[in-house]
Amino acid sequence: MPDLPGNFTLRTELRPGDLGAIVSLHGELYAREHGFDITFEAYVAGPLAEFVRSRPERGRIWLAEQDGRLVGCIAIVPMNAETAQLRWFLVAPPARGQGLGRRLLHEALAFCRDCAYRRVVLWTVSTLRAAARLYRAAGFRKCEERPVSIWGVDVIEECHELYLGEAPPAGFEPA
Repeated sequence: MPDLPGNFTLRTELRPGDLGAIVSLHGELYAREHGFDITFEAYVAGPLAEFVRSRPERGRIWLAEQDGRLVGCIAIVPMNAETAQLRWFLVAPPARGQGLGRRLLHEALAFCRDCAYRRVVLWTVSTLRAAARLYRAAGFRKCEERPVSIWGVDVIEECHELYLGEAPPAGFEPA
């Protein structure tokens, strides 16, 4: 696996302050870029806290840092024996465009394969176009969409899924 781009480091062990930093990064970024309100932070915080409390054996979170600051994250949360959910995927604006998102997604999907998951699902919104391109490049297919009023905005919520029995698309390697 190539080194991380841009002086980034990845870790999977959580430290005091990490949950607050993850929730804060999500809240600030989605408010600024998409107009989401404070209820989005609660949407992130509740399940994230439960994930940490339960410490699922077939779950993991990756934190990307640059110069000691959180600039990205991604997690795999078990849904059942065959299906995992990809959650809390985010790359802060200063860290974008350097291959970090691709690397985080690659790490998460490799973990899913190692855990013998057959399927990975994720929920997103249609305005996250760069993320959708990355998901398609990794082999995800949109399986559902629905208009919703949530987090103070009207959005199109989308579900994407990836069946891991299929070979990864050619060229989907971390930067």
